[in-house]
Amino acid sequence: MSTQKINELEPKAIWENFAALNAIPRASKKEEGIRAFMIEFAKNLGLEVATDKVGNVLIKKQASAGMENKQTVVLQAHLDMVHQKNNDTDFNFETQGIDMYLDGDWVKARGTTLGADNGLGVAAIMGILSSNTIQHPPLEALFTIDEETGMTGALGLEGGFIQGKMLLNLDTEDDDELDIGCAGGMDVTATMTYNQVACPAINVGLRLIINGLKGGHSGMDIHLGLGNANKLMNRFLYLLCPEHGVMVSSINGGGLRNAIPRESIAVLSVHPDLETKVRAHFEVLRQEIMAEYRLAEPNLKISLESISGPEKAVDPLVEMAIIKAIAGAVNGVYRMSPGMPDLVEASNNVAKVEVNDGNARIMCLTRSSVESTKLEVANSLRAVFELAGFECQFSGSYPGWSPNPTSTLLELMKNQYSQLFGTEPRVVACHAGLECGIIGSHYPGMEMISFGPTIKGAHSPDERASVSSSQKFWRLLLQTLSNIPDVHA
Repeated sequence: MSTQKINELEPKAIWENFAALNAIPRASKKEEGIRAFMIEFAKNLGLEVATDKVGNVLIKKQASAGMENKQTVVLQAHLDMVHQKNNDTDFNFETQGIDMYLDGDWVKARGTTLGADNGLGVAAIMGILSSNTIQHPPLEALFTIDEETGMTGALGLEGGFIQGKMLLNLDTEDDDELDIGCAGGMDVTATMTYNQVACPAINVGLRLIINGLKGGHSGMDIHLGLGNANKLMNRFLYLLCPEHGVMVSSINGGGLRNAIPRESIAVLSVHPDLETKVRAHFEVLRQEIMAEYRLAEPNLKISLESISGPEKAVDPLVEMAIIKAIAGAVNGVYRMSPGMPDLVEASNNVAKVEVNDGNARIMCLTRSSVESTKLEVANSLRAVFELAGFECQFSGSYPGWSPNPTSTLLELMKNQYSQLFGTEPRVVACHAGLECGIIGSHYPGMEMISFGPTIKGAHSPDERASVSSSQKFWRLLLQTLSNIPDVHA
């Protein structure tokens, strides 16, 4: 592992700004610090800066010499990042900057998410805004808030805040792609209160732990067949609880809705005369699951350890209702797109399960590029949860982005990509919640392309960003800006 400083990497215009960004905590819904940083950044450059009522930041820069008659371009990225860490990592996101290091071509973080999603996009825009040599048309740099946990920044964007008719969203994660469409999404939340019962004093306690999963983006990685810690945990409970009288005291699995859950812990109570049978059955199930996931999840760990017996557990009548609800909840790919090869049309992520102290909550994120299919998946979840006695709510719905394969901006970027790299880019739509769909609903007719450097493992502590890819991305961005057509072209 190299100790080379991140801000010495090329292009410095990106990596210096990225290092500065990663020194500032910027969790979704807690962007006060990073918003103040961006405002000060603009003022120090003498650029016009404004914020709207929800907290989005807009910085304007006049065209470079000779580019005054070009069309205004909106450069857009989001300020927040996903805060995730491994359980054994001692790190405080509210007070510490991201601890980065270089591993070959990859920039990584020690035990936490890196923030390349979407920090590299923000950093690239900062590099352009601060340059006196880059050729560019009139620019509007739009930095949105809260993209990762509801897209409330984009949803709250009002018409008239920006003027440009072409938008470059710098928030995708494969450097050979030009993205022209994305999925919409909806939060599905099931809640229940339940009676607790006393565990027999004779009972012993067990802690079932699932960890070591890759996790990842619940849209972009949903088709990879990765393990979902909540669903894997539930497979054990579904068989162990009714067969051996295992009582569930608590379950805590997963985290953010847009991250495939990597870890889950359940605290159990069992009669000592049945412990040996429970452990034997557990081992059979463990070996089955380890065999299933040996290729997709080589670092998966599943363990059962002895602990002090818990005092209370879920009422047995409710226990199986909760377990069956999780078992019945669709997870993963629901439907592939019939119109675009290899594109996931609809999916669901059973993102978080909390069962403790008389309250149960199951949190899902449903995605689809087709609005009616999104509702179909959400209603199927509602049916399962309500049959099990949960209350179910839908919230945070946002639209998808319908592709425009004939746009002027797309043709321009395809040509520039081919000239630079000698090959054709892949024109795709993605199964993720890009802000383009929402922005397009506020600004009908806006031409939009999303692209970015290669980032792997976003939304997980395995997140990493390619240095060589950032160089390729930077070249394409600058080449595109220097060839924007005239206002009346």
